[in-house]
Amino acid sequence: MTIFKAPLSRRSLLKSTAAGAAVLAAPGIISSSALASSGEVNFTGWAGYPGMAEKVFPAFEKATGIKVNFTEQPDQDTMFAQAKISLETGTTDVIEPTLDRVSAWASNGLLQGWDVGKLALDNYAPGLADGSAGERATIDGAKLFVPSVWGTEALVYSKESYKGEYGTASLGDLFSAGNQVTVRGHSAIAAMGRWLDSQGKLPKPWIDGYKDEKTMVELWDIALAEAIKAKGNVVQFWSGENEAQAAFRTNGAVLGLCWDSTGFNLVKEGYGYIAPKEGAFAWNQGLVLMKSAKNIEQAHEFAKWVSTAEGSALWATAFSSNPVGKGGIDLMDKAVSDFYKASFPGDALSKLYWWPDQAAWFLSKRGEYADKYKAA
Repeated sequence: MTIFKAPLSRRSLLKSTAAGAAVLAAPGIISSSALASSGEVNFTGWAGYPGMAEKVFPAFEKATGIKVNFTEQPDQDTMFAQAKISLETGTTDVIEPTLDRVSAWASNGLLQGWDVGKLALDNYAPGLADGSAGERATIDGAKLFVPSVWGTEALVYSKESYKGEYGTASLGDLFSAGNQVTVRGHSAIAAMGRWLDSQGKLPKPWIDGYKDEKTMVELWDIALAEAIKAKGNVVQFWSGENEAQAAFRTNGAVLGLCWDSTGFNLVKEGYGYIAPKEGAFAWNQGLVLMKSAKNIEQAHEFAKWVSTAEGSALWATAFSSNPVGKGGIDLMDKAVSDFYKASFPGDALSKLYWWPDQAAWFLSKRGEYADKYKAA
């Protein structure tokens, strides 16, 4: 395995599993064509996750015989720039952006579709590579993105003060006067919008507000006004992990819309984490195949291995996130596995609400709305 170092920095990616969780490496079945050429794959991924080089890539190479040439990049903008260079040089086969960036990558002519016949789509847990996530990953009939890890923002709650049962717990509970809550500004407005939408109280579907500024203003004005009416039960706004935990430990919050890392870190203190009936907010990152990729067969073996129980467990452990492969969670630390299964029972995975594509104009307006909400 060869590692090419780029400037190192950790991005603000939510942490939802225990550090150092133990997993088993996978035995591999590899197509003969994958080894018929170079027997290597050139992969660009996130900097700052040493477990990738120390455990994940060696396990993949042991399972398949394919060497990973790994280039670390600190953020998606740098990855995008490298992808443009690779279009001319062919030096990169696979990169790992998030789903909300794929349409922009595709419109710049950087990607080719995965050959789904050379993957194993049945490996993925329901709702991760199919459903709405699968639809967004498919452009002009081509599957451009397959997931590698994912995480959520859902309900953290006091088991003593809130009945956190799946199927009844709701985003609407964040705005009930009987609950003392903690939220992020923009997430709270989005939660209100989604709850109003589920009640049939919006003139247009909430998702339409991500498509153009006029519709966003129309819908976010409504959601903001309703959120402000219920703002009296907000005991603290949070912007990072420490603030979110402090809201429960010291400021009296009994319910919050928080990252799964917050729930996991508080689980031993009498708190739980549950997906609301409207679906947890969710993000995922995954693998895209460069149009100029040279190691096509190896790239497909790489993506397929990441979708296995063993491969996905190793990948998720390195990122402290959730595995994409069926059975992957069972190979992770028991505390992580128990937390995951309690948080996403029944059909919770199929109801995940993937954060939509958010253009620069949207992010700017979103910040304005969050500021208005917090200042009201």
